[in-house]
Amino acid sequence: MASAFQNITLASFLTGGINLSSDTIKVRLNRTSAHAFSQSDDFLNDLAAAIVADVTLGSKAVATTSSDGGTFDAADAVFTAVPAGAAIDSLYIYKDTGVSTTSPIIAYIDGFSVTPNGGDITIQWQATNPFIFKI
Repeated sequence: MASAFQNITLASFLTGGINLSSDTIKVRLNRTSAHAFSQSDDFLNDLAAAIVADVTLGSKAVATTSSDGGTFDAADAVFTAVPAGAAIDSLYIYKDTGVSTTSPIIAYIDGFSVTPNGGDITIQWQATNPFIFKI
């Protein structure tokens, strides 16, 4: 599966329901073996079986230009002491409202695999355009 935006995200961007600069945006480690991507997943409660660890993104930056749309970036995400287990092979980015049934999933990112061993896992976002993602 390729990385993708959720359907609800695109609608929320159009209506102002997600503000990447001011909302609490988190990233979740995911095991596809526990939860496979579905475009119809709307809210965090759809991912309950896939909880590995969550981190709030810091130093968020949104940039827009007429030539390439907009990009979203943040400081690298550090997950501390991730319990040993099956391979983690994707991420979900979501807006945290404090309630799983109203926290919209923004994006799904795949294309890697790491097997946790109880140590830290650092997600290093791309340092150039498109950073975390580009719209």
